[in-house]
Amino acid sequence: MYPVSDAFLRAVRSNTRKYFWTGTIITKGGMTYEFGAKEIVKGSGYISRQCCGSTEIELGMVYAAEMGITFLSDIDRYTLEDAQVTLVFHLVLADGSVEDVPMGVFEVSEANRLAKCLELKVYDFMLRFDKSFNGFETVGTAYDFIALCCKRCKVEFANKRAEIDAMPNGGVTLSVYTENDIETCRDMLFYVAQVLGGFFIINREGKLELRKYGKDPVMKVEQRHRFSSSFSDFITRYTAVSSTNKQTQIAEYYAQDPDNGLTMNLGVNPLLQFGLEETREMLCRNILADLSVIRYVPFDSDTIGNPALDPGDVLTFAGGQADEEQITCITSIRQKIGGKQSLKCVGKNPRLAQAKSRNDKNISGLLNQIEDNAKTGKIGIHTFTNASAHEIGQTKVKLVSIQFASSEENHMQFFAQVVVDVAADPVERSAEASGTVVIPFPGESGSGTGSGTGGSDGTSESSKTENDVTGNASGNEDTGSTDDISGGADAGSGNGSEVSVDVCLPVKWQEDGQVVCHVVFEFNNEEIVEHCPVETWHSGKHILSLYYPIEKIVANYTNTFNVYLWIF
Repeated sequence: MYPVSDAFLRAVRSNTRKYFWTGTIITKGGMTYEFGAKEIVKGSGYISRQCCGSTEIELGMVYAAEMGITFLSDIDRYTLEDAQVTLVFHLVLADGSVEDVPMGVFEVSEANRLAKCLELKVYDFMLRFDKSFNGFETVGTAYDFIALCCKRCKVEFANKRAEIDAMPNGGVTLSVYTENDIETCRDMLFYVAQVLGGFFIINREGKLELRKYGKDPVMKVEQRHRFSSSFSDFITRYTAVSSTNKQTQIAEYYAQDPDNGLTMNLGVNPLLQFGLEETREMLCRNILADLSVIRYVPFDSDTIGNPALDPGDVLTFAGGQADEEQITCITSIRQKIGGKQSLKCVGKNPRLAQAKSRNDKNISGLLNQIEDNAKTGKIGIHTFTNASAHEIGQTKVKLVSIQFASSEENHMQFFAQVVVDVAADPVERSAEASGTVVIPFPGESGSGTGSGTGGSDGTSESSKTENDVTGNASGNEDTGSTDDISGGADAGSGNGSEVSVDVCLPVKWQEDGQVVCHVVFEFNNEEIVEHCPVETWHSGKHILSLYYPIEKIVANYTNTFNVYLWIF
């Protein structure tokens, strides 16, 4: 639920309310068009949002919000391609102040010109994630995959890394292999949301946000606030999850005790493949823990509406045929601009679906066939790249982690190229520069006379060690002023001399330092001490090439190969 004040909640539940709608259209060319209730054709506007399908609760959904609106305008429809549309709900409170609730940021998908009106069909930024996801295999945490998709599709992520990492499966390193059905970034987000036990929406600020199903109600809907409503006579709840293992073609089943509810079928999730059985079980049981909070009564109701409600909000209903002791969840919401609000919660009956859920344990589903390398004799090559950069320091960092197995005794070769951007600390150097400085002195003999006026009184004489030079100077006794002195010409001859001086000076400077990169291989939790590559680098970009062969791999045994790096 969008955060609003208590005064807003009181006003929105009152028998009468005063409100109005406004919106803004910003074209790619920078033109801005404002519109309000007068421009909107009555009954034409709506906003539709949902977090799962139309029959049952689902995990990982990435539905886009849709808005349709028709308003009186002479805007050229050809200028509205990919234009952004924002809509705001304004509610007048009891004290006369106005509280605003943004309804979202949308991009124009269709613009149709009618006789006097302009009809728009717009969607939120979720459609941006329909961009192709590359076929490279990659590893990383859930946040790494989300950040990678957001960066490619130019959508900001609302959740912080610490928030995602704190989730039960948020800190687990996940892997994606080439044999998958991931075509777009939206597909990637679907599988990540499944692993995290939630769903993605675009929030009202236009940011991607991960949300989970909860159990704490945000609002009670009274009978007087409903135009119509219908409630199911069962409670939708989940006590098991089923995930198809692509390699064994078996649906792995994990359940609570007692197992008397629905089973959430995760299908073939590429992020839940090829790991240890214990790891897959941990991931699935964490997903089941998130599902266990679901105890919702399916319903369908038309209400007076609260524009602050969002998909995934938990509600309680009171009055009429509603059971106040039970909770429900908004799985789809349709807000008419200037009209009523339709809320819905979907769900299956555990009693009717129980038999089918039991059969899911033995159904492998649609699987991509894995070619049997033992029969074909081909070399199996598996590649991957990390989703985000690692920051390496003086602490060991696990750069690569691979789990693999072979159906027969075999051998494996590991190749890796690591692109490194080194920033070495500058090194301060100091030294002493020493040498001998030779100072020449000219030698002269003879006499000379000169006259002039100067600022000093009397006469003065000066003597030199090698040759004597005499001269007279007279000063003005009355004024003490100084005038230019004209020296007399000297004449004579003699030999010069040199003086040698030993000099020692301290010198300091800075130069680029070096870093030493250490690599350690680890096979089945044992460090390989006989082969530990070491590289020395200056600042700049470098490529670290790694190779290690492993012979005599035991058949039908899961192996783990790790690579650690640290720099100092």
